[in-house]
Amino acid sequence: MNDKVMEKMWELAPAFVEGIPQGKALGIKFVSVDRGKATFSLPYNTKIIGDPATRVIHGGAITTVLDQVSGLAVVSSIVTEENMTSLGNVATLDLSIDYMRPAKPGETVIATAYCYKTTHHIAFVRGVAHDGDPNDPVATSQATFMISHQRAGS
Repeated sequence: MNDKVMEKMWELAPAFVEGIPQGKALGIKFVSVDRGKATFSLPYNTKIIGDPATRVIHGGAITTVLDQVSGLAVVSSIVTEENMTSLGNVATLDLSIDYMRPAKPGETVIATAYCYKTTHHIAFVRGVAHDGDPNDPVATSQATFMISHQRAGS
């Protein structure tokens, strides 16, 4: 990735969390971005517990972090210096989550997504969420995203 593009992506990437009310409410944090890859964290918070008896994070919070990090992975895979200011929208078309196990209470969940294929209008992404060991995931995801391109003068 061009250094200018990478610098700009690092500037813009936190908005993928801060600019989305649900991600902000859950406490999702930007960690990193590279060409076709992005990482967010979901710090443990008692507000997002799904089961008070076990103190496990709600599955919806895991879904949200995987969806949002996948969107950033798509953008980072298609952005160029030429289209950075006119890039269209990226929207989730399909998202499948496989829950492997509950996240450990008290632990931060790390979600990383990889955009492994793009066409003119569709992007394909895989993600993994873990709480310390990427080889022992909490959940994995498979997603497709729509890429819309802005027209000149739009």
